[in-house]
Amino acid sequence: MLEQTAEMANPKLLSPLALAFLGDAVYEICARRKIVGEGNCPVNQMHRKSVGMVCAKAQSAALEKLFDLLTEEEQAVFKRGRNAHSASSPKHTELVDYRRATGMEALFGYLYLQGRMSRIEELFELAVTSEEREAF
Repeated sequence: MLEQTAEMANPKLLSPLALAFLGDAVYEICARRKIVGEGNCPVNQMHRKSVGMVCAKAQSAALEKLFDLLTEEEQAVFKRGRNAHSASSPKHTELVDYRRATGMEALFGYLYLQGRMSRIEELFELAVTSEEREAF
């Protein structure tokens, strides 16, 4: 079912905020899959780990490290998402982190709609690996 959805929409015709809306869910699934893959633990512990991975500050920090690894096309999609102005404003994070996270989510939504799952997994693993290194 997820693969059929990826073929239905042209990501170049969607607004960057629509891409970010979808990309938020894609990034969340990547995070949850990684956490569940680490083995059983209490659900509240898994939730805390997930929130730590998908919050705007973590996404912004990861994107800063990944930016030079993105193709020109991926950088352009990120910038479209970062520069998009939404009606809401962040409540618990800095505006710059919120905008970078929106750009990263737009990129993940774009890649998902293109069916580029291996690229999503590659970028997510690099993002999480860079976060884990920073934690030590």
